[in-house]
Amino acid sequence: MTSEWRRDFLTGRWAIIAPERANRPYELEEETLACPFCEGMESQTPAEVYSIRRDGTPPNQPGWFVRVFPNKYPALRRDISFWDVRDELYRVASGFGVHEVIVETPYHALDFSELPREQVVRVLTAYRERLCFFEREKDLQYGLIFKNQGIEAGASMRHAHSQFIATPFIPQVILEELEGAMNFYRKRKECPFCTLLTKELEKAVRLVVENDHFVAFVPYAARFPFEVMLLPTHHAASFQEETHFEDLAFVLGQVLRGVRECSGMSSFNFVLHTAPYHITNEVEKSYHWHFEILPAFLRAAGFEWGSGFSINVMRPEEAAQRLRLCLGLGGR
Repeated sequence: MTSEWRRDFLTGRWAIIAPERANRPYELEEETLACPFCEGMESQTPAEVYSIRRDGTPPNQPGWFVRVFPNKYPALRRDISFWDVRDELYRVASGFGVHEVIVETPYHALDFSELPREQVVRVLTAYRERLCFFEREKDLQYGLIFKNQGIEAGASMRHAHSQFIATPFIPQVILEELEGAMNFYRKRKECPFCTLLTKELEKAVRLVVENDHFVAFVPYAARFPFEVMLLPTHHAASFQEETHFEDLAFVLGQVLRGVRECSGMSSFNFVLHTAPYHITNEVEKSYHWHFEILPAFLRAAGFEWGSGFSINVMRPEEAAQRLRLCLGLGGR
């Protein structure tokens, strides 16, 4: 049975109904099988669609630094036609889209926060290249990069990897961000993200780490302890435009190490929010790509699910201070 997109007529939220995903393997604490993501196990995965390799090494063989291939248990598939049917209440579409795995290192024992900076640069380069590859496909509207690290964060495999999903619809979360950004821009003629950066740098009470091109801070209305937002200091709506990967790798690595130290665990999610494909001029001026780093600290309970509100047990200013102390940065 192939997957389907189904849309809630009241909220506009899309759900992917994907029964095949239930068959994906979960690594056990006591590993008995060789990991298919490790170097030398290339025959155990679908053929790669992109890789960063040592010179002279052929595809689907050892010698890679970063390797990308279609998910073996995809939520969405590109090899089916796209159709979309609706009536007064219900809307359903074929499970069309792209679902890829980005293996971030050949070495099994490393997690993302332990990768050397040059390896993080390679991973970020792979993110950009996969986003770019699909941006001109007419039936795809959005590309999302995300990472689940640790069982608590929803990972099914221990080996460091992230995922890329391209969808024929813009996610509701992104639509809400776009609407808020464009409303701000229409009133102020300023990018709200650039304005936010200026304020956060002035106050510095929620600042975690910065360099010439990037800033990471705990959001004013953070949903979770040690939640962090990472943005470029230069205006850029699309991650595909980014080139300062050395500086980005430094800040992202610092944040993840701080989150790991402060939370006492290495489980986290991060998501890369970037402008939709087929971008408009207004979105170009009002939106700003960013990473959201979300430690798997507490699970949502009934109030959160029922209301959509979040309860954060730590003041964002305290979380930022703890993160700076963990990184040896002290106050500012």
